[in-house]
Amino acid sequence: MTVYRGYPIAVVMFLSTGLTIGTSQYAFGEFAAPLRDHFGWSQTALNLSLSLAVVSGLVAPLLGRVLDRWGARPVAVISLLLVAAGFLLRPLISSLWHWYLFSALVYAGFPGATSLASGKLVALWFPATRGRVMGAVTSGNNVGGLTMPALAAAMIAAGGWQWGYVAFGSLIALLAVVALFAIREDPDQVDREMHATGRGATAAAARGLAGSGISLAEAVRSRRFWLVLAGLFGATFTYQGVLTQLRQHFGEHGFPPALATTGLAVIAAMGIAAKIVYGRASERWTARRACIVSVALQTVGLVIMALATSVPAMWVGIIVFGMGFGGLGALLLLVVQEAFGMKAFGSIMGVVQMVMIGSLAGGPVLAGWLHDRSGSFTSPFLIIAVLFVAGMLCLAAAGDASPRRPPRQ
Repeated sequence: MTVYRGYPIAVVMFLSTGLTIGTSQYAFGEFAAPLRDHFGWSQTALNLSLSLAVVSGLVAPLLGRVLDRWGARPVAVISLLLVAAGFLLRPLISSLWHWYLFSALVYAGFPGATSLASGKLVALWFPATRGRVMGAVTSGNNVGGLTMPALAAAMIAAGGWQWGYVAFGSLIALLAVVALFAIREDPDQVDREMHATGRGATAAAARGLAGSGISLAEAVRSRRFWLVLAGLFGATFTYQGVLTQLRQHFGEHGFPPALATTGLAVIAAMGIAAKIVYGRASERWTARRACIVSVALQTVGLVIMALATSVPAMWVGIIVFGMGFGGLGALLLLVVQEAFGMKAFGSIMGVVQMVMIGSLAGGPVLAGWLHDRSGSFTSPFLIIAVLFVAGMLCLAAAGDASPRRPPRQ
């Protein structure tokens, strides 16, 4: 029986997303104490490396242009090698600036190893079911969040923080080699694979989708582009403005440390199923409408968590927030594809990610500053909830693009 090549490609991108996000974000805290003990650095000095996420936004437009011109394989392979290098070099650290330099390398590979390559490859190989497949692929970040901290803890216990980073870098470098041989995106090969595996009905649709849409120059002259950009900008305050602050918020509201960790794990676990559910919903409702639902649930859950005065009420907020948060990673890509097509997906998505520097860098600053002034996260969470509402209104005003629904596989 012939295995459709799209499946191993989807698995590679699932692992790329999971390893990149799981090792660099979710497992970050596992290394904090060992690094502080080894070098005498402060937590503030360590956390400053998180602000280097701006590097991702700065390189995203360049990687997007490379994606449109030369394809997803070089973008994915080079990006994974950058992330791997950022980890493999960390055992050589002897000064704080080394820590920042190697963190910048990891963030430089972030866009290509996660959203950009995945977005193009899923649309190319699964034109009729790209919503649900995109959900499955992007759920890798939730799986990475559940597995990579445990791997880091085990490696640190066995051989120290250096071996933890060696393990991470080695896994990602190995995946880069696999990606080099596994990823294919030639339209003729896609056509042959579809016909050989009984997907001939969608072969023409795949070709049409690959060349559909508008250029970046045409997009920026449209009202829809700015409304979509504003909508996604507001929605993405959830990542650095909310998710990174939740553990402390739970502790300030009576959660013991183990329960606070469980609360975050529940949100991560819910995201696995939610991404597939929202991906499927995007095929029925459109990605834009599914994204509005996702942000609406996050808004309600965040307000409940901000105002909760008891642990049971906080759990209600966690569940509602998790139901919305889980789908956002897949929907960001699908909204852009749906609104502007695949012709210049890389370039347009690169600009979107560059603009998201504001939410990724501004979210934690806003939350931290207001927390220092008020003594709690209530006011910053309520302000972010208002930003969510503004984002939903912009997405609602953007309207749906002309439908480009291929026949079902």
